[in-house]
Amino acid sequence: MIKKAILTLLCLAVVGFGGFAVFAYRPAFSPIRVSDLPAFDPEVVEQGRLMAAAGFCSECHSVPGNAPYVGGYGMETGFGTLYSTNITPDPETGIGAWSEEAFVRAMHEGVDREGRHLFPAFPYDHFTLMTEADVRAIYAYLMTEVAPVDATVPENGLPFPLNLRIWQASWKLLFVDLGRFEPNPDKSAEWNRGAYLVEGATHCGACHTPRNLLGAEIRSKDFAGAAIDRWIAPALTAENPATIRWTAEEFTEYLKTGATRAHGVAAGPMAPVVHAGLQKLPEADLKAIGVYLGEVVGAPQSAAEAQAAIETSLRAGQPSTRYRLDLGERLYASACAACHYNAAQIAPGSPDLGINSATRLDAPDKPLQVILNGVGNEEGMAGVVMPGFRNALSDNEVAAIAAYLRASRTDATSWPELTNTVARIRSAHAD
Repeated sequence: MIKKAILTLLCLAVVGFGGFAVFAYRPAFSPIRVSDLPAFDPEVVEQGRLMAAAGFCSECHSVPGNAPYVGGYGMETGFGTLYSTNITPDPETGIGAWSEEAFVRAMHEGVDREGRHLFPAFPYDHFTLMTEADVRAIYAYLMTEVAPVDATVPENGLPFPLNLRIWQASWKLLFVDLGRFEPNPDKSAEWNRGAYLVEGATHCGACHTPRNLLGAEIRSKDFAGAAIDRWIAPALTAENPATIRWTAEEFTEYLKTGATRAHGVAAGPMAPVVHAGLQKLPEADLKAIGVYLGEVVGAPQSAAEAQAAIETSLRAGQPSTRYRLDLGERLYASACAACHYNAAQIAPGSPDLGINSATRLDAPDKPLQVILNGVGNEEGMAGVVMPGFRNALSDNEVAAIAAYLRASRTDATSWPELTNTVARIRSAHAD
C-alpha cells in the first residue's frame, strides 16, 4: 500500500514538472547577421534614443570607465549579485545576433534570444507596458548608433538552484501581468502619457516600491519608498516625509534641472536617472510625468500652508548666539551652514534641510551618503557642487551632524546606531 502511494506521488510529481516544463519552454530565435538588418528611419532611431534615455538603459548596462551599454553593472539582490548584459550590437557577446522579434520578446516577456527566462533585475515587468513601436525604436537605436564592443560580463552570483532560469517562469506567473499599457479613458491625454512613461519606460516603481521576500514589487505599496544601492528612494506618495508636498510642477522641475527649492537635488543613484536619462525627454513628456506623479502623491497642500512650513523651518535654522555645546551643532555651523543657510526664502542650490525628505526618512542613509560623498558636478543642479567630508570628518563627527539636524530640524525620533551606520556606508564606498 505504501509502495503504491509513493509511486503515485512520484508519477504526479513527474507529470507536474513535465507540465511546468512545457509551460516554461520558450523557443530560441535564429541568430541574424548584420546584413539582415533593415534600414531604419532616422526618426525611428531618434525615438529609440529618447526611449533608451527614458529607461536609462546605459546606466544599468554600463560601468564607470567602460564603453556605454557593455554591461557588467553589478546589482546586489537578496539572493546574490546579478550583472547587466552587454547590449551593444556585438554578435558574440552583445545583441548583434538578435532579431527585432527577439528584442521585443525580451522587453515584453523577459525571455532572451535563446529562449532563457531573464531575471527580474531587468525590469521587463515594466517594459511589457511599452508599445511595440517604442521597443522597436530602441532596437533601431542600439543596432545603428551604438558601437559594437566585444565584452564578456561576469557570471551571476546566484546560488543553486536559484540560478536555474526555469524557475523565473513561475515568478512571472505569480507576479507579472504581461501586456501593453491601457489608457484610462477618464483621464486626460497628458495624464495617460505620464502614466505610460512612469509605469513603463521609466519604471519608477522599480526603485521607489518596496519588494517582497521573492523580490517582486508589492502592488499594495506602489511608490511607498524602498532601499536601493545603499540609498533610500523616498516615497512618491502622501507618505513622503518632506514638509512641503511634491506637486506636478515640482516633479517636472526636478526631472528637468535635477533640483527644486523645496526638495533639494538629485544625488546618488537618482543623479544619472535625471541627468543622463529623463532630462533628455521633451518638456511635454516631463510635464506629463509631473502630472501623473502629482496625482500619485495625492496630498494637496495650499501655497499658504507650504509657505508657513518654509518660514517655520527657516526660523529654526537661524544662527543661535548661545554657546554651541552640541558637537553636531558646532560642526554643522562650521562645515555646512555657510551653504545651507537661508534667511527669508530658500535660495536655488541651497536646500533647506528641515524641509526636504532627507532628514525625515526612517533611515539615515541618504543624508549620510551626501555628507560623506558630497554632490558632484554630474549630479544635482548644474554648476552647484557639494564637497564630500569623508576625509575631513570622523564617523562620530558625521553622526553628530546627522543627529543634530534630526533633532533640531524635524519632529521625528532620533536615528539609532548612527555612528555604526556611518562606518558601514563609508566602508561600502571605500572601493
